Order: sequence, then C-alpha cells, then structure tokens
Amino acid sequence: MTEPAVPRSKSHFGRNVLIGMAVGLVLGLVARKLGPVGPDQPNALAVTLNLVGSSFVQLLKALVPPLVLTAIIASIGRLRDLNNAARLAGQTVLWFAITALIAVSIGIALGLVFQPGVNTAVSAAAAEKPHTVGSWLDFLKGLIPSNFLGLAASTEIDGESAKTSISFNVLQLVVIGLALGFAALRTGEAGDAFLKGANTLLAVVRKLLNWVVRLAPIGSAGLIGNAVVKYGWDTLSSIAQYAIALYVGLGLVLFVVYPILLKAHGLSPLAYFRKAWPAIELAFVSRSSMAALPVAEAVTTDRLGVAPAYAAFAVPVASTTKMDGCAAVYPALSAIFVAQFFHVPLVATDYLLIVLVSVLGSAATAGVTGATVMLTLTLSTLGLPLEGVGLLLAIDPILDMGRTAVNVAGQILVPVIVAKREGILDLDRYNALDEGEPIAA
Repeated sequence: MTEPAVPRSKSHFGRNVLIGMAVGLVLGLVARKLGPVGPDQPNALAVTLNLVGSSFVQLLKALVPPLVLTAIIASIGRLRDLNNAARLAGQTVLWFAITALIAVSIGIALGLVFQPGVNTAVSAAAAEKPHTVGSWLDFLKGLIPSNFLGLAASTEIDGESAKTSISFNVLQLVVIGLALGFAALRTGEAGDAFLKGANTLLAVVRKLLNWVVRLAPIGSAGLIGNAVVKYGWDTLSSIAQYAIALYVGLGLVLFVVYPILLKAHGLSPLAYFRKAWPAIELAFVSRSSMAALPVAEAVTTDRLGVAPAYAAFAVPVASTTKMDGCAAVYPALSAIFVAQFFHVPLVATDYLLIVLVSVLGSAATAGVTGATVMLTLTLSTLGLPLEGVGLLLAIDPILDMGRTAVNVAGQILVPVIVAKREGILDLDRYNALDEGEPIAA
C-alpha cells in the first residue's frame, strides 16, 4: 500500500527548500569572496558548505540500494491488483518513448540553432577522457547481475597508493528486483509472504529516507553554496552558450511540452505543477531521481489522483528508466556540442542514431546522480571523441540539477497521462485545491 503523506504541515517543505537554496547562494558568494586561507586550503565557510552538501548526498546514496530493490519488488507485487496490468505496462513504456522522442528532438534542434561547440570559450586542453565510459556492450553486460546484491568494486591508483571502493550497480538491482518480484508472484503462499516482507521493508526504508529528505533545506544550502564556491561565474562563462542552450531545452520540455501533453488530455497544467513541485524541487537539489522517489509517488497518488496500485508500479520503474533530462535533451545537445568543437560533421543518420540511443538507452542512467555513462554511450555510438565529456564535467553538477528536475517531472507526468487515458485517474483529487506539501511518511 502507498505510504500516506505527511498531514498538512505548516513546515512548507517546498518553500523551505527554496529558502535553503537562497541562503546557500548567499553563503557561497561570501565564501568565494573570502577566498582560500592558504595554498589548497579553503576557508572555514567553504569547508562547512562542502561538508553539509556532501553529507546530505551521501545519506541519500546510502539509502538508494535498499529503496530500489524493495520498491521494484513491491511494484511487481502490486500488478496483480490491476485487471489490465499488461495494457497499463505497455501504455507506460509507450509514453516513456513518446516523451523521450520529443525531448531528444528538442535537444537536437537547440544544438543546431545555438551551435554551442562553435561559440565556446573553453580550451581544448580541458578535454580529458572520462573515468566512466559507456558502450552498448557494457550496457548489455551490465544487465546481468554479477552477484545477488548487485555489488561492484572499483580501484583507483594514485601514485603508489591504491583505494578500493564498493558500490551498487543500480541497473543490476532493478533486474534483481524484477526477477524476485515475478518469481514471488509465481510461488504461491511463500511468494505472498515474501512480497509482504518486501512491502514492510520498503515502508521502513521510506521512513528512513523521509528523515533524510526533511534535511533537504539544509542540504540544498550546502550543495548550492559549494557549487558557487567551486565553479563561480568564470567556469560557467567558458561554456555559457552550451549551458544556456541546455537549460532552454530543459525549460521547453518542462514548461511547454509537458503542459501541452496535459492540456491535450484535458488536464490542468497548473494543478499538475502545483502538486508535483515538491518532488521536482527535491530532484533539483539532490540530483537523484531515486532520492525523490518517495515524494514523487506521494504526489502522484495523494495529490494528483493516480490509482495507488498503478502508481506503485509506474513511478518506481520510471525513476530508473524515464530520463527526459539526462537521457534525451542532454546527450543530444552534448553530442552536437562535441561534434562541433572537434569539427566532426554529422549527417542525417547520425541524428537518427542520437534519437535511437536516447529512446532505447535511458536505463543506462539508472536513476543515479550524473549522466556521464549516457553521454559516453551516445558519443561512442557516433564515433565522437570521448575527450569531449571532459569539456562539460567542470560544471556538470550545475547542469545535473536541471536535468534531474526534468527527469522527475516526466516520471510523474507519464503515470498521470496513462491513468487519465485508462480511466483510473481521480479527477476530483487532481483538480482539488491542495495547499499541502506531501513528503513520504
């Protein structure tokens, strides 16, 4: 069952996040003005902002693996509550593709209009090969779990020292969750007990995540402040044309394409944004679709009126595979930027390949912070220099905020549209005046 939203609170989560971002911006400017206290020694304010922001992100990352696994298993279990589960799943995937196609087309168009690779002040010396590279072979191999928990180990060698870290492959966790969920559906009473246990664990994980989410105003202050200290206007201005083009594209998808699709289905765009905004804000500051998942599911069911049984399936799946920002607008525009920068001409078939990669390769981003894998996947498919990624990494966190906000907005939009088309949307709830700010309980 979908967790209830927090009762109508006076805390005004969305407003507090905006206040946190404003405070972070001011503190970041102050810290940057103060400057370092010594060689490679930032001032105390800069250190504090970095500590607050990184700690918030680390807490979110720690909860992503159990959240992904339990959410996917629980979502599969909810399918049996739907009479037309196969049709709903098909409609969901179809609208994932339709919106991705529109988004990638916008990215290509803006790349041709703005020509960001031509109009840039960034030096070719800044181009370095990325540490993380995506290819279709790696993507397909990544679908096969290397172990039961999707654990992955990586080692970085710095001079004579080596550092090994353990991480979770989110894409493998999705595959594991799907396999366990469908197996449980076919296992009778034992499977029912397993699904019940997964739902119980999901409720506990969501409670933990909710406690972290409530720190978002403080975390956003640290993240924004640290970004200002680290990058400033000089770094941003070096590829300003590209950054402007990207945010124009994200804005067109979020504030033009999505409202048009809502209006075409007889739904109010204002009602959608008023109720979905807390999840979009959280995605912006956290740069993680999975971190925003509980809030996204809460607004989708409690405020926008999507049938809980369908939302419990559609929203978690969308959070790992539906990426209009990271996997459509961004790789399309970035590929054109790289091609223009390195003077590599693109032909019609190259643009078709960009579309194909964006529509089919969204799962490569797997709901985690950053879209480097998706971009390198696109560049390698087109045969473009992977050093081009290094040109954009300097301000990637700033870009990723907007990308992730669009991702989550689309992850909420598609279930709303499909529910409306299939007659399982509570229109009274969707259109009701609602001043609350739901956060997963």
